[in-house]
Amino acid sequence: MADKQFIKTTIEDRLLLITIDHPPVNALDVKTLNELEETIEEFNNDANLKVAIITGGGQMAFVAGADINEFTKINSAAEAKEFITHGQRAFSKIAQSGKPVIAAINGVALGGGMELALACHMRIIGDRVKIGQPEINLGIIPGWGGTQRLTRIVGRAKAVELILTGDQITAQEAYRLNIVNKVVPGGEVLKTAKDLAKKISQKGGLAIHSAMEAIRMGMHMQLPDGLAFEANQISILVGTEDAKEGITAFLQKRQPVFKDK
Repeated sequence: MADKQFIKTTIEDRLLLITIDHPPVNALDVKTLNELEETIEEFNNDANLKVAIITGGGQMAFVAGADINEFTKINSAAEAKEFITHGQRAFSKIAQSGKPVIAAINGVALGGGMELALACHMRIIGDRVKIGQPEINLGIIPGWGGTQRLTRIVGRAKAVELILTGDQITAQEAYRLNIVNKVVPGGEVLKTAKDLAKKISQKGGLAIHSAMEAIRMGMHMQLPDGLAFEANQISILVGTEDAKEGITAFLQKRQPVFKDK
């Protein structure tokens, strides 16, 4: 997988590290969004990759937000919708991936940066990092999923408060609100994300995909329908080589060796 102008990639075993490297604060413009979307498509289509991590280059920001310069180029509602839809499409490819994507939030994540993190399936954050949706201060609202994904995570009342005040919150508050999975010292963000990714990558790829699909689809279903979907996924997995290996390894008291078959 080749590096792009603003998106750098590194493969470690079956882990893909995606670094947004757009100095000085990794703002997302059209080109960076294009490169990110293309990289996620490559990740989704590569059977050898099991987990991805998205992080920010440099020491200042994960992603400071959308590039404000892009808004100065917008001259109509149609152009504005095109830009917003572009970001939504790129982030949805992350959220809908059948493989887990972890946000390693190593610096400020505001506006589009927070929305990018929310689109990821898990989030690790540095203990001094602040996040927020400050779009209201510019006379606009979050447009890359903030009004939707944030509400689903923290509930309506808190989402309304955060979006209408534009306040930034600490890493510790983000953890209390279940926005992030772990708060760690700043220098340990990427290592913690890698440790989590490597632990997951040792599991069977078919089971990972089925679990991801059951969770994703179940969020949009009534409980009985979600349970039926879950049962269908398990019934498919039971006959796989990985399931047989996992059960055999358990009975033999050894670590399983999954082949994603």
